[in-house]
Amino acid sequence: MFKVQGRTAVVTGAAGGIGRAIAASLARRGCHLALADIDEAALQSTAAELAAARVQISRHHLDVSDRAAVAAFPQRVMAQHSGVDLLINNAGVALLGTFEQVSDADFEWLFAVNFWAVVRMTRAFLPLLQKSDDARIVNMSSLFGLIAPPGQTAYAASKFAVRGFSESLRHELGSTRIGVTVVHPGGVATAIAKSARLPQGIPEDEAARRLKSFESFLRLPPEAAGEIIVRGIENRKARILVGADAKALALVERLMPVTYWSLLGRRLKA
Repeated sequence: MFKVQGRTAVVTGAAGGIGRAIAASLARRGCHLALADIDEAALQSTAAELAAARVQISRHHLDVSDRAAVAAFPQRVMAQHSGVDLLINNAGVALLGTFEQVSDADFEWLFAVNFWAVVRMTRAFLPLLQKSDDARIVNMSSLFGLIAPPGQTAYAASKFAVRGFSESLRHELGSTRIGVTVVHPGGVATAIAKSARLPQGIPEDEAARRLKSFESFLRLPPEAAGEIIVRGIENRKARILVGADAKALALVERLMPVTYWSLLGRRLKA
């Protein structure tokens, strides 16, 4: 088991949703926390909610797409903690629209948060993790890092990239004390759909339809997702599938790696 009690975890995107739930699950187990998010007010609320756990909690305003801010972040964490044992790259954004509808600028914005932040946070914190006697990097991919539905070219590309980066990094660090976990959540009931960016010029009725369709798949409570993820970390799982939908669709993709959408497309439209 990976013992989280008494260790220190850095969690990005900790102001709400899965990030807040992961932080709560870790705090209940006695894990100290360095919480980061771009939303300062919501982050303060998360920290206040976890104060009763009697663990050391620091909160940090951080834009994970800011290269310089990420590079400087370990120093800020070490000013309040004695070390880092667990890095959880959870921050992420969504972007709806087909490849033709999504601009280069929006594509790059999404990759800056969903992929490059994972790479840069990992590079920034690796020296601290190497000093731990037992450490782990946890990167948030998605169900759409296993399957790639139409209308998700940007988001799926970023989450497949996180998956590939994490798996290769795991192999590179295989002989060290640092493990790597990649997480594939299915439909978790967070605010990601409401905060998803839509390409300019999409008609309002089409935008509303897409958001409603996206939201309809978000059913698993974040608290349940957080517990699944932390239990997976404790069990040193290389891959964590979150939710029955993620498990089922991962199996379909494994059985039909090229033609899965011929089945899933019909079922999801039904």
